[in-house]
Amino acid sequence: MATRSEIQTYPPLAERPIKNTIVLFDVDGTLTPARLDASPEILLLLSQLRQKVAIGFVGGSDLPKQQEQLGDPLRVPVTSLFDFCFSENGLTAFKLGQPLPSNSFIKYIGEDNYKDLVKFVLHYIADLDIPIKRGTFVEFRNGMVNISPIGRNASNEERQEFERFDKERGVRREMVERLREKFGHLGLTFSIGGQISFDVFPTGWDKTYCLKHLEEDAKKEGGIEYTTIHFFGDKTMVGGNDYEIYEDPRTTGHSVKGPEDTIRELKEMFDL
Repeated sequence: MATRSEIQTYPPLAERPIKNTIVLFDVDGTLTPARLDASPEILLLLSQLRQKVAIGFVGGSDLPKQQEQLGDPLRVPVTSLFDFCFSENGLTAFKLGQPLPSNSFIKYIGEDNYKDLVKFVLHYIADLDIPIKRGTFVEFRNGMVNISPIGRNASNEERQEFERFDKERGVRREMVERLREKFGHLGLTFSIGGQISFDVFPTGWDKTYCLKHLEEDAKKEGGIEYTTIHFFGDKTMVGGNDYEIYEDPRTTGHSVKGPEDTIRELKEMFDL
């Protein structure tokens, strides 16, 4: 496994050998198996990659979940493992461990609209006929709401069973369509990702939101204009939560099927 010193010692951003280049990664299904920890192999590879280029993650989950999956295996802050950390699509963001400006979903939508949304969701899930239900059906985050028909407290085995069921029945897809009809006028986007849930956030607050931070940082003294932005993600299909940033003209997208795929591509692309 990579040691703490290997993880934390890197050339300054302006002195990375591959200039004006950053590699961004989705987390679940790209750097880690869904909701599980990153492997020692991929953490070591990221450390080696960071010697050559700037790296960052952009995930829909909040920072504690990314700490659990990426930082805890090495017992270090996740913000020390990447040059840029974009939690909740960049609504919570860090550069070299220091916080960048944040934003809030509740400020955007307003309390009354938010209550209407949650009430509709909970009624819908209550009437939903699926094999099992667990708990935490609506998770409020700083930049979005995550909605899960089965509940985020489901075990890994239950998550896998629901994912198979959902592929056959389209539970999440149908629920998203209903929500889009009911609340689309609020300027919201509904994006299916992971195994058991989907995200609701203001249009434009998808993973491309993190690119605003890179553009703003380039304007600051000592900032770097990243003319090449690689993005690795697994949910790159239409409706997936990696689709917008994968297709964005500012990025070079790489669609992967899992962490092993990510490892293989990185080794080939950057001679690691």
